[in-house]
Amino acid sequence: MKIVQGDEIEWVRGLEYRGGTFHFRNLMEGAPGSIDNFQLSMGRNDKDFVSPRHRHNFEQFRFQLEGDLDFARDGIMTPGMVGYFPEGTSYGPQTSEGTATTFVLQFGGSSGQGYLSRQEVKQGMEALRATGTFEGGAYRRNEGEPGKRNMDGFQAIWEHVNGRPLQFPKARYDKPVMMDQAGYEWVPLADQPGVHEKLLGVFTERRSEAGVLRLDAGATLAGSGRGLYLAYRGGGSVDGKPLRPLTTVFLERGEKASFRAEQETELLHFGLPDLRGLERPAYTAEAAE
Repeated sequence: MKIVQGDEIEWVRGLEYRGGTFHFRNLMEGAPGSIDNFQLSMGRNDKDFVSPRHRHNFEQFRFQLEGDLDFARDGIMTPGMVGYFPEGTSYGPQTSEGTATTFVLQFGGSSGQGYLSRQEVKQGMEALRATGTFEGGAYRRNEGEPGKRNMDGFQAIWEHVNGRPLQFPKARYDKPVMMDQAGYEWVPLADQPGVHEKLLGVFTERRSEAGVLRLDAGATLAGSGRGLYLAYRGGGSVDGKPLRPLTTVFLERGEKASFRAEQETELLHFGLPDLRGLERPAYTAEAAE
């Protein structure tokens, strides 16, 4: 089990391969190089931030905390909404008319391609700057440099780090799934008095899960399963340590945590997919082409 107090983490500049200004707090991350690596962060983008329409070879959940994010044809995320952005599915472009704050979980999914760590992304971006520039979310190679002249910034970084073309997984969903928790009802957990849940969705055959939990004052939640809990309202304790907004808890399979609310408290819960027995896909030049 890992417990991090997110309000003690510094804001740093990030996503410099996109356009505009973006800062983040790295709340929790997994094991770099592993098929089930992940990163949970709190992101803040200014109104000049822009991300072109693109897709990933990993999974993503977003929880909108403040401000709106516009994903064009895919919809607008307003405070309280949760979005699921599947691997292989194109979305965007992303823009905002003001500052917006979002919790973002990115993680390796059912394709088995894993997830690049932030350190790998940073190193790849710095190396690519020697042969081109990042502009408006795209990477543009300098004249005379081998390789495709223009491509998505993240894709260019991934291909540099892995030394081969990126093969996007076949999309399981034709568009992102936007979930407005205001349309869900709280369901009391029968075996945990004073604890209520909104299960927002479970996705793919590997069961990536998103939900919200509400604890009444004095209630105790028994957390379990491989996943992350993130407090965003209220307070109390978790396994003897303070529980307050931005407290983040990661549990591995078989671990448990006891959340005790001193006041009404709400937590995000992200259940990470079960990738046991999954192997990385074999690269084929035909598929890449």
